[in-house]
Amino acid sequence: MKISEMNWGQVEAYLKHDDRAVLPLGSTEQHAGLSLSVDSILSEQVALEAAAPLGIPVFPVVAYGVTPYFLAYPGSVSLRVETYVRLVRDILDSLKRQGFRRILMVNGHGGNQLAGSLAIEWMADNPGSAVKFHNWWNAPRTFAKVQETDPVASHASWMENFAWTRLPGVVQPSQQKPMIDAARMRVMDPDKVRAYLGDGNFGGYYERPDSEMQAIWDIAVAETRELMEGPWA
Repeated sequence: MKISEMNWGQVEAYLKHDDRAVLPLGSTEQHAGLSLSVDSILSEQVALEAAAPLGIPVFPVVAYGVTPYFLAYPGSVSLRVETYVRLVRDILDSLKRQGFRRILMVNGHGGNQLAGSLAIEWMADNPGSAVKFHNWWNAPRTFAKVQETDPVASHASWMENFAWTRLPGVVQPSQQKPMIDAARMRVMDPDKVRAYLGDGNFGGYYERPDSEMQAIWDIAVAETRELMEGPWA
């Protein structure tokens, strides 16, 4: 359930019988012809669907992440590492103070890995609390299904093209884009990254049938739900 559809009294009542919460982590960045909010949309949606039968509250997605390499693409926003770590820490501190002790961070953006490292440090400073960091798209069973479907999958390719990340009137290219050299890209500044990537897709087809995407999604939701259920210690 969305925390935005609860009032404080309802949250207080929930905390009398459960101490779990879900925090989706996303980003606002270029995804070729898909929405700039792909990472936020997907992390929040998989969290909501996974949490629904368990009755666990899902907090609003953190819609900005660490993505400096895409700053030459209009609409992309990047937080500094220090800012991002402080932001996530403040959220965890707030949740703990109110009584949340088991928190699952559902991450949708590779640049947010810092939050996983922070979680380990934060737990050391806050005994009795547990935080799990979950990259939903490359969790073992989900990523295995992606590879089974099409091994050429990457940022802004078909693997992020769901009905809820597409834009009305935008027609995706039909060809398969050659994979870029990620190691080469990592030493480029934002302007060179844009010149190298072009539309922003890292490589692969731009879309696949909805039936294939739903099969991947179903596994992702189930895998995320299992983490919510436990074990937590």
